[in-house]
Amino acid sequence: MLNVRILTPSQLLFEGEADSITLPGTVGSFTVLPGHAPIISSLEKGKVICRIDDVVSEYVSNGGFVEVKNDTVSVCID
Repeated sequence: MLNVRILTPSQLLFEGEADSITLPGTVGSFTVLPGHAPIISSLEKGKVICRIDDVVSEYVSNGGFVEVKNDTVSVCID
């Protein structure tokens, strides 16, 4: 499982465990699964898709960044 935190400058949108998260990277969309290599990436406009079992939650990104390290994913979006 991934420990995911999705926030904006003004509020916390989601904090909890997820099976995967798909992000709109500036060089293309990518999916983070447990065991993913550490990465820091900028994000562009698009959807952040968080999957927990069979439940899919979507958040809109107008840009931002993500850090992945030790199965912890921190996403800051506008």
